[in-house]
Amino acid sequence: MECLFCKIITGEIPARILYEDDQVVAFHDVNPQAPVHFLVIPKRHIATLDDLADNDTTLAGHILLTAQRLAAQQGCSQGFRVVMNCNEHGGQTVSHIHMHVLGQRQMHWPPG
Repeated sequence: MECLFCKIITGEIPARILYEDDQVVAFHDVNPQAPVHFLVIPKRHIATLDDLADNDTTLAGHILLTAQRLAAQQGCSQGFRVVMNCNEHGGQTVSHIHMHVLGQRQMHWPPG
C-alpha cells in the first residue's frame, strides 16, 4: 500500500506544491503551525530517518538545502525552524521521511 506522501508525489492526492525536482517535492502543510509551514520530502520512499543509508548523504543534503532555499523564498529572513521526526515515539505520523519548515513567527524552546 502506498503511503500518503507517495500519493502526493504521484498526483493521486492533491497538494499545494511549492517546489519539485527529480529528487524532492515541497508542499504546504495541510495543518499549518506557523504562517509559513511546508514539508520537503524525497520522491523515493524512505520510511524513517533510521532507514537512511550511507549512500543517501547527497539526498539528505539536498533536502536540507531545498528547505533553506524555500524558507528564504517564503520570507523567513528572520529565522525558521526545521524538524524531522523519527518513528512513533519521535512524533512521526507518516512513514515517509519529511522535513517540516516553519517560519514567520517567533519559535520557542522547548517546543510545546
